[in-house]
Amino acid sequence: METNNSNNILSSNNGASHVVDTPLTNSIMRTAAPDLLVSEVDRKVVTIRPMSTPIDQISRMVGARRSSSMEVEYYSVDTRPGATTVKATPDPGDNEDDNLTPDGRTTFILPTANDRIFSPTETVMLPGVEIEGCPLMLYVTEIVQGQGGGLRVVMINPNDADPGTIPDITKGDEVIRMGRAAAELDVQTAQFEALPVKSRNYCQIFKTQVEQSVLTRLSAKEVGWTFSDQEEVAIMDMRLGMEKSFLFGVMGRFTDPMKADEVMCTKGIWNQTDHTAQLTLSTLTQQDLIELMRKSFTGEAAGSTRKILVGGSKLIEAINKLDFSKVVLSGDTVTRWGIDFNELRSKFGTLYVIHSEVFDQCGHWTDGMIIDPEYLTKYTHVPFKVEHLDLKKAGTRNTDALVATEASCLVLRHPKTHVKVLGR
Repeated sequence: METNNSNNILSSNNGASHVVDTPLTNSIMRTAAPDLLVSEVDRKVVTIRPMSTPIDQISRMVGARRSSSMEVEYYSVDTRPGATTVKATPDPGDNEDDNLTPDGRTTFILPTANDRIFSPTETVMLPGVEIEGCPLMLYVTEIVQGQGGGLRVVMINPNDADPGTIPDITKGDEVIRMGRAAAELDVQTAQFEALPVKSRNYCQIFKTQVEQSVLTRLSAKEVGWTFSDQEEVAIMDMRLGMEKSFLFGVMGRFTDPMKADEVMCTKGIWNQTDHTAQLTLSTLTQQDLIELMRKSFTGEAAGSTRKILVGGSKLIEAINKLDFSKVVLSGDTVTRWGIDFNELRSKFGTLYVIHSEVFDQCGHWTDGMIIDPEYLTKYTHVPFKVEHLDLKKAGTRNTDALVATEASCLVLRHPKTHVKVLGR
């Protein structure tokens, strides 16, 4: 007859739990403080060959979010783009008398490749168009609707000698969004909304089983869990499989035809971003590496100033062959999240570089991925746990067994801050 553990657990006013009239056991601890055992087991898991599974290692060290469902839904918001280009040369016919401002300044329509990033009262700059030694500055009065579209703009700094003439603006000129310029009597301004993009992923159930006759004594001690050699090998194999799924897995949901039970597979972070960079490894130079770091730390990729480059052996080999100067410094080995990284420092940011055997095993010897750890999130529906199976009583086999289970997934909350490096 089983004892009702909840009858022996009292809660205090400050949220703490107290066990009365019974010894403290693992089953009671799971009821009173379930996260205590989970975190302790996780601390043991991350000590097993962390260099082989850097993505799984970092996600465990940073901490996971609990998910109440096997299907995870999450939102991400990217900043509004700061620049676009001119779509077509402005039509001089737009420069007419009825298009003058009250103070006599001319207005015209500027066609852009992305009118939606602008709003009235914003100023824009065209750095490639100079007016008396300064870049052309324009003030947006209207977003033109209908065929052709474009921005109705006023020249802020027209040519003094010919203020009514539209300057030479050509297709492809860069248009940079600047700050708003409100009038003296303005109380309100154009609205700005940042609508998050909803994404989803599936948690995948990862399992491994170890059978050994002496495991009954060991399995009762999740806290202070001691790994035998056989357990360590099994957990290492499980983590390598998780690492491959977390990186290159494809999201899917189907029914196992043999078991008639549903199976869910997670989507890897490699498939969660379309932000890519190309590298020719045979002719790789320090300038190529600087360009890669610029792309990884600026613009849409702007995020943390310290990111992680996980790569295949051929990519890491090409980087190791470079002679670094004071522009890009190859620093000492640093230890973060229990992993030893080689550090690359530049004026744009710092990369922690590590070789991943998973990239090699999955056919990505020449590739890598730059990951922003601040925007890498792990969701767990079932935290890593170990359960004891008494197969002798079940009449299955004359052994006892341990089964390790975790249902989890990784997501990129801001996909543009991460970069897939494609080596050729």
